[in-house]
Amino acid sequence: MTQTSPRAEAASGDNLPWHMTVEAPGRLGREPHEPQDLAPREVRIATLYSGISAGTEMTAFTGSNPFLNLSWDTKLRLFVPGSTSWTYPMPAMGYEEVGRVVEVGPEVTKVREGQIVWGTWRHRTEHVADEDWVALRVLPEGVDPRLGIFSQIGSIALNAILDADIHLGETVAVFGQGVPGLMVTELAALSGATVIAVDRLPDRLERAKAHGAAHVIDGSREDAARRVKELTDGRGADVSIEITGKSQALHEAVRATAYNSRVVACGFFQGDALGLRLGEEFHHNRIELRCSQISGVARGLDHRWNRARLDATVMSLIAEGRVDWGRLISHTLPVSEAQAAFEMLQDRPGECLQVVLDFSA
Repeated sequence: MTQTSPRAEAASGDNLPWHMTVEAPGRLGREPHEPQDLAPREVRIATLYSGISAGTEMTAFTGSNPFLNLSWDTKLRLFVPGSTSWTYPMPAMGYEEVGRVVEVGPEVTKVREGQIVWGTWRHRTEHVADEDWVALRVLPEGVDPRLGIFSQIGSIALNAILDADIHLGETVAVFGQGVPGLMVTELAALSGATVIAVDRLPDRLERAKAHGAAHVIDGSREDAARRVKELTDGRGADVSIEITGKSQALHEAVRATAYNSRVVACGFFQGDALGLRLGEEFHHNRIELRCSQISGVARGLDHRWNRARLDATVMSLIAEGRVDWGRLISHTLPVSEAQAAFEMLQDRPGECLQVVLDFSA
């Protein structure tokens, strides 16, 4: 097992607030800092739980993220060589947090101490935010606090559903049944679709059935695209959603999709697209390829959908019990075991789904 850095060990012995860092590929650390004073309308949140993203966040831990290898030109919106936007050591990404309000400024009226709040503030022991921001993110009483971690990853899944433009009675093939894939499967079923779930791990396919999949396909044992065609009387899926970040899976999603229909690519692809052969079904079946990424919503929806609505909708679905995402949590580990948790996600992804770090342990 990779050892935690000396810098991390030095920081762990004091009582200062701290945030998690990635010191180098495969090695986590902690960076202490002085407590932030509250402005009159600010709120201090003590982190209870923080989820680890098994996709995007792991690209920073492993070093494959393009921001670590190229520079993002914000004006041109191009990656350009010659420098990098990110360098090590860097703050760990961390965008699945939930905490308890432990202090409020003297002019705060919209929230109170003790309330549970969900949001995105990286893997850190505490977070200070304006009361207006906090008031929009209070978790209803009685909801398992750990479910607060799903606001962003759930929004990513919901955004894929909006990009897919699913209609009642259609067939949707979902390629990848990790945490976001299972969420997409459940949301697509809630939208009135017949869902075909594709993965290469039998355990995840069993989970897909529990999350609303009408059919499951083991991509390691059979031709997934051919099986989708068989299940749809030769037509293919009305829309396919790829959420593995693997180019081979995207190629299969293209093959599985009906003529003149859409594939939504939601996974975060790394490196070259080996296995994606655009001269085959993509070209001859006139497949539309749409990117789904959380920085925006589908054209035609941005006058009424935005990130805040995505987050709020997801948390309402959870609070109302319309989705059951607590069963996606496979491990809840003390934050002191973060290094081991990241290594498990990197080296043994088949052993886990959503991994949660407990900051109170």
